[in-house]
Amino acid sequence: MRRSIFLAAALAISVGTAQAESVIRYGISLADIPLTAGQPDRGAGAYQFTGYTIYDPLVAWEMNVADRPGKLVPGLATSWVVDEADKTRWRFTLRPGVKFHDGSAFDADAVIWNLDKVLKDDAPHFDKRQAAQVRPRLPSVKSYAKLDAMTVEITTKEVDSFFPYQMLWFLVSSPTQYEKVGRDWDKFAYQPSGTGPFRLTRLVPRELAELTKNAEYWDKSRLAKVDKLLLVPLPEALQRSNALLAGQVDLIEAPAPDTLPRLKERGMRIVQNVTPHVWNYHLSTIEGSPWTDIRLRKALNLAIDRQGIADHLLNGLAQPAKGQVDSASPWFGKPSFELRFDLDEAKRLVAEAGYSPAKPLKTTFAIAQGGTGQMQSIPMNEAIQQNLRDIGIEVDFRIVELETLYNYWRQGAKNPALTGVTANNVAYVTSDPLYAIVRFFHSGQINPVGVNWGYYKNEKVDAWIDEAKRSFDVAKQDELLAKAHAQVVDDAVLVWVVHDTNPHALSPKVKSFIQAQHWFQDLTTIGLD
Repeated sequence: MRRSIFLAAALAISVGTAQAESVIRYGISLADIPLTAGQPDRGAGAYQFTGYTIYDPLVAWEMNVADRPGKLVPGLATSWVVDEADKTRWRFTLRPGVKFHDGSAFDADAVIWNLDKVLKDDAPHFDKRQAAQVRPRLPSVKSYAKLDAMTVEITTKEVDSFFPYQMLWFLVSSPTQYEKVGRDWDKFAYQPSGTGPFRLTRLVPRELAELTKNAEYWDKSRLAKVDKLLLVPLPEALQRSNALLAGQVDLIEAPAPDTLPRLKERGMRIVQNVTPHVWNYHLSTIEGSPWTDIRLRKALNLAIDRQGIADHLLNGLAQPAKGQVDSASPWFGKPSFELRFDLDEAKRLVAEAGYSPAKPLKTTFAIAQGGTGQMQSIPMNEAIQQNLRDIGIEVDFRIVELETLYNYWRQGAKNPALTGVTANNVAYVTSDPLYAIVRFFHSGQINPVGVNWGYYKNEKVDAWIDEAKRSFDVAKQDELLAKAHAQVVDDAVLVWVVHDTNPHALSPKVKSFIQAQHWFQDLTTIGLD
């Protein structure tokens, strides 16, 4: 077994340690350990692994509840307020008494230093790799300044009531540790220092990350329940499931659906939850793309057997999508175009556009080989490939590693590397207004600002989003976002397939794990009792 080294590594860490030390081994669906220097790569799912474990944000997400959606809560900032006289200015009051893992103090200087690290290209400690991860998630930041030792002010480019949601993605690493390792981000990645509930004590790329409990963590309600948490990359679903059955890991994410009966027979507990997360295709609408034709965009959405994928291919571990967000969301609205499985209508639209099974439209989609949040990427894409072939659309796949796909996504459909590629298949979280609607459908979010990958533009959608950003009335925001979402569905901007339920399989050894209704998860809740 190619990755059998992980078992040896897991056993090796117990040598010379106290027998009472509690250790849990977690099989994750990534091909590699996400970046550990401060801003994780490999997508939103990676924040649960090397983001909110080693580091903290100023504004955090509530992750210790499972029976309702979480909300914004204080992190390294105890409060944040907008200036009533100038609503582009946000003031963050920082948490006193917090220490980095290296013992240095967290303060306003550290925040400014970290903002420079990812937003100021000419800063001596600027890190292009970390910037690539977080800069698209901070599109509103215009400037920032230290007001005093424990207060920072950030000015946005325009009034943006959703700005605090952007700060969920900004994590703070230690300037002192950066100096200690010789101002080298590659070295820092092996000896990182954040303020989080775990310390990274061992890193073997593509094989293992050892996270050790930070007993001095500032938030005593969030102390880790285990002494060590081992992250083991196992990108293939069947491989993960077999490793759990063999006792080589203690829990896994995204088990192979067809192994669920065996897992349950062996006493494994399957945990899933409502998850604002959508698996879809972003379609290119640039000149030369077939998807400039709304008939073909609608045909794609009508050709997919979502219920069959959810029930049979995924064994119930998903819900068919009706749009970007679930129909119960306050942002769903009242679209007139209904996403359904209707082959006759799909064939009619394809024929009207000049194609048929005898004279197919041929194109290429970029997809991931797997990874956190991508569900069962290859089987799902192959099922959809057959659905589309039935209506006269033949799709070939460019299959790439997940981080490569994310890079494609950020660069937009006009990227020369994507010549001939007309759709990009990236699944992602949709739990807040920014991530559900703004980043993907406003024309101002086209590369390099955001991830409006396909260059979609609708003036009505732009206007509704702009008005929502200017409003600090939640009910008004919801109303405007609902209008934008309804229009996006009517325009068939994307091909929406399913909403994930983020399934995990836990061995009987694992007694506690709170699965939040989010793609952010708190690994401090994983325990043996």
